[in-house]
Amino acid sequence: VQLQASGGGLVQAGGSLKLSCAASGRTFSRYVQGWFRQAPGKEREFVASISRDAGTTYYSDPVKGRFTISRDNAKNTVYLQMNSLKSEDTAIYYCAARFLGNIRDNGDVEYWGQGTQVTVSS
Repeated sequence: VQLQASGGGLVQAGGSLKLSCAASGRTFSRYVQGWFRQAPGKEREFVASISRDAGTTYYSDPVKGRFTISRDNAKNTVYLQMNSLKSEDTAIYYCAARFLGNIRDNGDVEYWGQGTQVTVSS
């Protein structure tokens, strides 16, 4: 599966952004989807994941309560709604996929999309 992320940009602290990740292929609904991010000088870290039927979501502690992951299997797209953004959310955001199982860390990912830059100004 090929993944194409979009929606990044520059936003002021406290603002919102919505990232999208469009996937190719007709079996999108069979993949667990996730988002990761990598800030300058730091390792890539898990942000959120969503099960194939969207029934289960999982978030890292730094984003819990502020970010929401969702998916539209009819559109082969996964989203990340980011609210109450902070300067520490500045990073390149990557979408990710895995066939079956769960996504909780980098080692779980089978497919990576290219990143989209999110910059939060304070």
